[in-house]
Amino acid sequence: MASRSTRSATPTSPSRVRLVGLLAGPLAAAAILLVPSGLHAVPGMGYRPAAAAAVAAWMALWWFTEAVPMAWTALLPLVLFPALGVFDTNGLPVSLGRTALPYVDPYIFLFLGGMALGAALEQWHLHRRIALLIMRAIGTEPQRLLLGMLVATASVSLWISNTATAVMMVPIGMALIAQLEAGEGRRLEHFGAALMLSVAYGSNVGGIGTKIGSPTNSVFAGVASRRLGTDVGFLEYMAAALPFVILFLPIAWWVLWRKGRKDALGPGKGVDVIQRELAALGPLSGGEKVVGTVFLVAAVLWIGGDFLRPMLATWVASAFGGFKLLGKHYEAGVALLAAGALVLLGRLSREALTRVPWDTLLLLGGGFALAAGIEGSGLSTYMATRLEGLESLGAAAQYGAVALSTVLLSAVASNTATVNVMLNVLPGSLPLLAVSTFAASCDFALPAGTPPNAIVFGSGYVRLPTMMKAGVALDLMASALLTVYGLVWVRFVLG
Repeated sequence: MASRSTRSATPTSPSRVRLVGLLAGPLAAAAILLVPSGLHAVPGMGYRPAAAAAVAAWMALWWFTEAVPMAWTALLPLVLFPALGVFDTNGLPVSLGRTALPYVDPYIFLFLGGMALGAALEQWHLHRRIALLIMRAIGTEPQRLLLGMLVATASVSLWISNTATAVMMVPIGMALIAQLEAGEGRRLEHFGAALMLSVAYGSNVGGIGTKIGSPTNSVFAGVASRRLGTDVGFLEYMAAALPFVILFLPIAWWVLWRKGRKDALGPGKGVDVIQRELAALGPLSGGEKVVGTVFLVAAVLWIGGDFLRPMLATWVASAFGGFKLLGKHYEAGVALLAAGALVLLGRLSREALTRVPWDTLLLLGGGFALAAGIEGSGLSTYMATRLEGLESLGAAAQYGAVALSTVLLSAVASNTATVNVMLNVLPGSLPLLAVSTFAASCDFALPAGTPPNAIVFGSGYVRLPTMMKAGVALDLMASALLTVYGLVWVRFVLG
């Protein structure tokens, strides 16, 4: 066991992949920029589409191979766009300003505020209490326990990062497995694997449901705003995304229960673990009450934004020289005010804020900058002509191709990197972009697919063949469901 772990940790294949990516990025960029092609002949654009494509290829290769930290790659546009003249401007300061502006997009501040709220939930263990209460409410028989773990994990992941959710839920799952094994007097290989996989899959799927649940959702909202001029509201996004979460969780439960039931469990004793965990948390503390109240108020303000924002817009316009209050400004303001209130009330500590993944904000900014460069250089026009074949397909074929290709790509690259690439090359259809965004969080087959997959892989209950067998089936089911879901629901909500 130890030798296998040591071999997997040696810098053989991963380091070679990174080295290849490190060299391939600038080489691919140079080839695209210097070799004459249709990218140099877009009417009225000169060589600028080629310059934007060169930067996009460089970033994509570094993101996919993780040749350097992803946040570092996200800073490339700040240097390369002005240097290569991607924007048609009259000077370096203007070009630099246009490049830097996406790094302070309101959606970045929305995600920042959302991460701070999640950090406060973690600091006071309120997310843990919520998960345990959900599990107790669903039931503690083996099949209900598995469903409860899925639902509780997904519910928490709606509001905090999937990685933090998985880290929190794995110890709870391990304690439940130990309790059941003590009652059965044997190792529960099958049910243990199913319960651990439910943590990974619930973490991934739950993050789809809200704008702040995953960085991919903020990327989608930012691209929709910049590329399509469409402001997708918080409630509108939830209306498009949350039903998919609700539909897919029973499918995931069914696949996992087919694995878990092989242990032929009798009546479980999981209730003892849940009660013990809740007792350890003690009564609801003052900190939990304050954090819960602020969080609920923020959620209500986000969900009611479409009704409240128009009332504020007139006042904001008169007070700030005609400034137009868009949905993204309103949502970011709510997020920052909520986070600021928790800091002022002493319920969000400096230590909790240090656990916020700040590099994700740079990653979002780099994705938005890349989108702005593709649009501003004319590369989007060139790509649109090349994607006419996809647009000529029937709607079902379009959604199916986008869902499956995104799921497959996210198996070998992070979901954020996948979305940053896919949303900039797909046709400018808001429902199609949304389906790709949802699909990016639906890789279940490989430990490298998402951090939760890797976390549960280290539990000792999940073997690679087990994860691949369940995960490939769920990857295909997710692609099929997203195809139908995009046709029937997303086009209706976002069309």
